[in-house]
This record gives sequence, C-alpha cells and structure tokens, in this order.
Amino acid sequence: MEFGLKCSYAHGTKAIRTHIDAFGAQAEISFGAFKALREEWSDRLILQAVCLVPLEYFLTPEGEKLADLVAEVGGILGGVAYMNPDIAVQIDRVFALAKARQLNLDFHTDETDDPTSITLRYVAQAAIRHNYKGRVVCGHCCSLSVQETAEANATIALVKKAKIGIVSLPLCNLYLQDRQTGRTPRWRGVTLLHELKQSGITVAIAHDNCRDPFYAFGDHDAFEVFNLSVRTAHLDRPYGDWVNAITLNPADLMGLPNVGRIGAGLPADLVLFKARNYSELLSRSQHDRRVLRNGTAIDSTLPSYAELDDLMQSQ
Repeated sequence: MEFGLKCSYAHGTKAIRTHIDAFGAQAEISFGAFKALREEWSDRLILQAVCLVPLEYFLTPEGEKLADLVAEVGGILGGVAYMNPDIAVQIDRVFALAKARQLNLDFHTDETDDPTSITLRYVAQAAIRHNYKGRVVCGHCCSLSVQETAEANATIALVKKAKIGIVSLPLCNLYLQDRQTGRTPRWRGVTLLHELKQSGITVAIAHDNCRDPFYAFGDHDAFEVFNLSVRTAHLDRPYGDWVNAITLNPADLMGLPNVGRIGAGLPADLVLFKARNYSELLSRSQHDRRVLRNGTAIDSTLPSYAELDDLMQSQ
C-alpha cells in the first residue's frame, strides 16, 4: 500500500479513494493498515477507503459488523453489485446500513458486457426511493455501452435524478472486457462517458488496479490515466473540459472542495508540464513534470521496484 502511495505522491496526486477487500477477518487487517498509513501520510495525501464485498454479504451479521467498522474508520460503505434475484433487497439493505451510520456509498456496478445487467439502475432507484442525502458513486457501468439506446437512456435519466456520480475505469476495463484467449477484442469496455456528461451527470476518470491480475500495468499516475482515456474514449476534438474528469470532478465526488482547483486562497498544489497545449501534453510521457505542494517543488523521485522485493522478503 505504501509503495502505491509513494508513486501517487511523486506523480502529483493529492487525494486517493481506494477499495479494500473486506471479507471477515481481512477487514480488520486491511483497514488497520489503511488507518496507519492515512495518519502517516496525512500531511501529503488525503486518503479515503471503501469496503469491497459482494452486496449479499450485507444481509449477514458479518455485513453489519463491517458497516460498523467502516463507520469507525470514517470510510465509505460499498460493494460489488451483481444481477441476481435478491439484488433489490441487497441494495436496500446497504442503503439502510449507510443511512443509520450516516455513511456515503460507493458501488461497483455492471462491470460486464452483458446488456441485461442493470445494477446501476437498481442503485439509482434505491437512492430515489430512500430519499438518500449522502453521496453515491458508481464505478465501471460497462454494460451501458452494449445496451439499446432507449434502455441506456432510461438508466441515465434515473442516475441524474438520483444525483449519482459515475467513475469510469477505462484502462482496467479496456484490459478486462471482451478478453478471450486467441481472439482479438471487439469492444473497448468503457461506459457511455459522453452521454452521461451531456446529461449533466458528474463523470470522473480513475484507475483501480496496478500491476495485478485485473490490470497488468500502471504506476499510480493520474496523468497516464487521462492520457490513455483520451485515446480510448475519444475525449478530444474538442478536448473541452474533459480534464476536469481527473481533477475537479473526482474531488467533488470525494467531498473535497479545495482539491483539484486553482484559485486565490487555495493551496498551490500543482503539477507543471512543459507542454503548451493538449497535443504536446498528450504526445510525450511528461516524466519531467514538476510537482508543487504549497507552492514548493517536492522530490518527485519514484520509488524503486526493488523496494517491493525488500518488503516481500521482510514478510
């Protein structure tokens, strides 16, 4: 975890929300490590943690204990939504647990190429039904892009009404979706970014895996995510304000009004590039960027991969 924080900080990240596997005893272990690192890094990074379990877990006594743990550490309640006969009951239970503990919500929804997967719609309907006042974020939402237009638009309308923010994970979904051995993928895997944004929904771009089974590459670099997302989802011609999807919008979804912005009285937390326009910015690696915190350049040297070897050996 700390290796990832070192990479993120050196690349210029200010705030991170991460999803933590939280089955049984693993929850205490992982959230304990998270709390320690959140305190240790509090002067450099803002850290938020979301619990990650299948939603049926919350129908068990262990699920209620997990909700208590998340509240204790000041986290976000979340999980993975799969289509199943009890999906509505499961989502209602999560909303009830969140309301009782005044927690925000963050779901993995519809990370699939199955057009019949509509868990995002179920979450939006539940948010409306519960008159939920907290923040709700849904990630992935891949199946939207393989549904009929009318079907997708019906879900988008509910998402807007429920004031749900959408986080797309273009790199991870490009890597995973439509992957079959010996066959070229036919589908990019990303959600309907343009349509969601045009509907007035807050859309963010992020990345939830680095060098693991779900995405074999990456270095915790938000600029790399934006750069490749522009190519993957055609966020250009015009570029418009799509850069907000990696700066302002995620800060808003995380409830951080002073992050991702430049303005009088705000901290001068900036990333400086030599590029003069988007074409230059997105055509080079930008490894020579300068990262400022409170107006002062930090040491942006990336940690060596050898550190990971040392950590594994110390285990």
